[in-house]
Amino acid sequence: MDNNTFKIELVKLILNIDNNNFIKRITALINNEKSDFWKELTKYEQAKIKKGIEQLDYIKRTSYKEILKKIS
Repeated sequence: MDNNTFKIELVKLILNIDNNNFIKRITALINNEKSDFWKELTKYEQAKIKKGIEQLDYIKRTSYKEILKKIS
């Protein structure tokens, strides 16, 4: 089954549901799937996050206590 056929079948199923609670849960699920924060970030922000993760992977960490010493 191709994607468009699957979507049509899904819509048909949803149209036959009378349970408002269930419809609200489906709506919430769809809305949550739409928002991918990563896609909303700029390339610069994505690069900075990737760099931070890479630094954590290679144990280039600064403890909370060390940061407090530096700023006080």
